[in-house]
Amino acid sequence: MPRVALVALAVALLAAGCGKPSQKVYSEVRTRACFDAKTLRITPPPASDFVATTALGGAFKLTLPHNFVTISFGDTVKNAQSLDEVYRSVRGRNVGINDVLRTQGNAVMLWHAHPADEDLALVQGCLKT
Repeated sequence: MPRVALVALAVALLAAGCGKPSQKVYSEVRTRACFDAKTLRITPPPASDFVATTALGGAFKLTLPHNFVTISFGDTVKNAQSLDEVYRSVRGRNVGINDVLRTQGNAVMLWHAHPADEDLALVQGCLKT
């Protein structure tokens, strides 16, 4: 019986850690430098994107060969969660927001179209603390 209890406790502890968002605070400057090193096109966020243009940790638009993403940084993880919530509240009814919006730590990524796995990996790999 004690062995079963230990296994149940281990499963419960693993489940408690799964699905939690990253608590890392990424740097807009260091992340931008990573993309610069890869010679990817970086521009200011679109003026029409009031969420990105008001992000306390900065924001930029990254253009990839077949997609683009606006990355906004909250100054804290909690602030980024607020950015995520605003994007969700102002989305168009025909926008599948869960398909194009990703939040990791204090970084909020709004993709133009569903990101290819390679693009997502590239962006997540360049998020720097």
